[in-house]
Amino acid sequence: MKDNQAKYPQLRFKGFTDPWEKRTLGQTTTKAKSYSLSRDVERDHETGYRYIHYGDIHTGVADIVTEHTKLPNIEPANYDELRVNDLVVADASEDYQGIAEPAVVVGLPTHLVAGLHTITLRPSSASSLYLYYLLHTDSFKHFGYQMGTGLKVFGISWSNLSKFTFMIPSRPEQEMIVKLIESVDNLIAVNQRKLAKLKELKQGYLQKMFPQNGSKFPQLRFAGFADAWEQRKLGDLADFNPKSVLPETFEYVDLESVVGTDIISHRLEHKDSAPSRAQRLAQKGDVFYQTVRPYQKNNCIFDKLDNDWVFSTGYAQLRPKKDSYFLLVLLQNNSFMRKVLGRCTGTSYPAINSKDLAQIKVSISDSIDEQKKIGNLFRNIDNTITLHQRKLEKLQELKKGYLQKMFC
Repeated sequence: MKDNQAKYPQLRFKGFTDPWEKRTLGQTTTKAKSYSLSRDVERDHETGYRYIHYGDIHTGVADIVTEHTKLPNIEPANYDELRVNDLVVADASEDYQGIAEPAVVVGLPTHLVAGLHTITLRPSSASSLYLYYLLHTDSFKHFGYQMGTGLKVFGISWSNLSKFTFMIPSRPEQEMIVKLIESVDNLIAVNQRKLAKLKELKQGYLQKMFPQNGSKFPQLRFAGFADAWEQRKLGDLADFNPKSVLPETFEYVDLESVVGTDIISHRLEHKDSAPSRAQRLAQKGDVFYQTVRPYQKNNCIFDKLDNDWVFSTGYAQLRPKKDSYFLLVLLQNNSFMRKVLGRCTGTSYPAINSKDLAQIKVSISDSIDEQKKIGNLFRNIDNTITLHQRKLEKLQELKKGYLQKMFC
């Protein structure tokens, strides 16, 4: 960092006014021995030893390590075990994004070692969790990592890492900062679990509320419905890609704009300069099905009254003759997805054209009341998922703001 680095953070707890002091990682940590262990040393049997691989750090598997963290087994040997409060940093990555976020040992795992492409930092004069969060800040990102020779990976050595310079407050202030960010981390974890459970719930209902394996009856139904479901071509349930005249200006929805069942972005376009794929003029109730890489399941209902939204031809536009949300849920079902993928062409970007999509047979309830009940159930689940997703994103933004403003 620069010599004129600020000695005071933007945001601070009351009662702390002293300037922060300059330190390096070499002054506040020592390097513990890591081993050049690769996945080749894994064994299927239980050995009692666990191993943090640099890939575990990149993927977040070994983010905050506790006695409950699931890490692979290794062959037992005379390894130096990690201690509580050790930090494990990846020293190589194909991407900058995964480098700057270390793992930290905060529980009491036994027989835990760090191996291939890792550097173990043992804090000596600073809070371990303070350093952990410090190494998530922008000031550390990209520090000292260089493209390796021969291999297209970024890497760093301990000699360079130890030179990373930062500002640090008194130990009590370190602890206050850690406590605050930990509380946000805990809320993030709680909401991630809730979100995961909601998505599991949705998948369970998708499996049980639609007939499977050639059956004419779903496993789970609303009371009062007992008739067999019928086979129909998708083209019989909706009009595909209805013709329309585009307005002079419109909100454009491209293939990156829909995630899950939500439209997360759009942009204003003029008819004369719009992308050639801007062709599908939306009407309230239309279902848009992602035909390119359909396994991503980024499909949505257009539920606005606006008449100036246009979707990319990367979506098939379905104007339902049945309940819109029931149709959307039908398209999200794994059994339908398997039929779609069987008709896709291409490998890197598998896609299905609208004519082939319309020919796929699906099982449907002939009762519009049952369709609506199923559609409403999944609408409520999707709305709840969206609320939790937005709450999670706000918490992540809050943490990002604290990391930016509470460190010099």
